[in-house]
Amino acid sequence: MKYTLDELAKHVSGEVKGDSSCKIVSVATLQHADATQISFLTNSSYRKQLASSQAGAVIMSAADAENSPVNAIISQNPYAAYAKIAALLSPAEKYTAGIHRSAHVDPSATIDKTASIGAGAVIESGVSLGKSARVGPGCVIQKNVMIGANSILTANITVAHDCVIGERNLIHPGVVIGADGFGQAMENGIWIKVPQLGGVLIGDDVEIGANTTIDRGAIEDTVIEDNVKLDNQIQVAHNVKIGAHTAIAGCTAIAGSTKIGKHCRIAGMVGIVGHLEIADNVTVTAKSLVTGSIKKAGMYSAGTPLEPSQQWRKNTIRFKQLDDMAKRLNKLEKQLSSKNESGE
Repeated sequence: MKYTLDELAKHVSGEVKGDSSCKIVSVATLQHADATQISFLTNSSYRKQLASSQAGAVIMSAADAENSPVNAIISQNPYAAYAKIAALLSPAEKYTAGIHRSAHVDPSATIDKTASIGAGAVIESGVSLGKSARVGPGCVIQKNVMIGANSILTANITVAHDCVIGERNLIHPGVVIGADGFGQAMENGIWIKVPQLGGVLIGDDVEIGANTTIDRGAIEDTVIEDNVKLDNQIQVAHNVKIGAHTAIAGCTAIAGSTKIGKHCRIAGMVGIVGHLEIADNVTVTAKSLVTGSIKKAGMYSAGTPLEPSQQWRKNTIRFKQLDDMAKRLNKLEKQLSSKNESGE
């Protein structure tokens, strides 16, 4: 399907600079786009590619558009505008409603007539599948699970019993929702399993990346609020609560009963210990270890940035000496203070 630049600009409330009748059929990078494609510019390091780009148009800010050699859609948020245009030019694949002959669906399940169930999927008793929801091949949906309208479970996903998934969610392959949380009690040197009796509640417009796991609550539910975006291979432990519009990057691990606020951004490989509270509008940078509650909005960092190995070894030795150095410094300060008081 083709769209004129004017049509695309109206779709994203942008402004055209150049030929508004230019026809666009797809998206591409600045470097490889041709005259029928549209790209975007948000990172200043790519401005040099704009000068030689063959793109039919580029989505960019007003400042970048001043010297643009190609047609432009001017937007206050070029990346968001690109996302909307890319979705328009590359619509999601449409699926036919119905149940694949190799799927197993318990007779007690409630399946909307517009829903689809893929090959080899298992739908257990009491499951409810909403309007235009899609359960892909190899998925296992255990008893009493509720899946809302227009939610997509792509493939090989397990949703354990008594979990609730809202509307318009996108869940990628390998995700496990509602596995038991890690609850163990010690008695006489032997671990005893603590039953995990809660569920998982997932709101609307949530995206969950491949091989991410969300554990069920121990007593109350684990909660993922509306519009949360989770990357691949994230661990969400039992009774965690993640506030609306929060985004979390890959390989982050969140221990049990931690509460993360709304509009937070958690970068990759962050570790968050249990029973903490993180305020709204908090950003935590990559590979940080969060060991205490964060009560104020802002950006927080931990960890050791990369440096040449020789310098890192020296700094590691210095780090081990810090306590001794602090004691010596404190002793010297006391001696100096004593001398000043005595007039020496």
